Amino acid sequence: MIERNSTIQIAVGSTNRAKNLAVETAFRRAFSEKDIQTHGFEVASGIAEQPTTDEESIQGAINRARAALAQLATADFGVGLEGNTVTIADRMFLHGWVAIVDQSDPDNIGIGHSSGLELPEHIKTGVDNGRELGPLLQEMLDDTENTVRHTLGTNGVLSNGLYTREQEFIDATVVALAKFVKPDLYN
Repeated sequence: MIERNSTIQIAVGSTNRAKNLAVETAFRRAFSEKDIQTHGFEVASGIAEQPTTDEESIQGAINRARAALAQLATADFGVGLEGNTVTIADRMFLHGWVAIVDQSDPDNIGIGHSSGLELPEHIKTGVDNGRELGPLLQEMLDDTENTVRHTLGTNGVLSNGLYTREQEFIDATVVALAKFVKPDLYN
């Protein structure tokens, strides 16, 4: 699987800069001896714009990974990333899911998620009322250029840069890579 050659080609199911940097960083960490090349594609998740369950986000990440893989014939892996909110004990949290699909064995899928950041009550209320988190925050910050999504993300804004969107998806990608860096323990 990984021994194929010195380059690992990754089809990422997103054109978001922070998400693509996260995937590249995580793969470089896991496979430092390889040349890592990422290629972002705009693909559909097949789920709601604002997923509110982990199950839905996992499915969306898998859908994105498979769709991205189909876009690049030379890809070794397809990676899908999906953020969601989830309510636990009357508190809403934001975290991200990553699915990694192995091109040589499409049923071999690594899944991982990031840490969860609690959202403020006024944001929770907006999401509970059907608002999508990204546009809600964009409106709150008067981010007319939509730069927050490609840089700090909601996590970074709320944590004052301590936990950015990129770090969120680095964490989730690293965890999803476990079955590819230690396959003997997963078989």
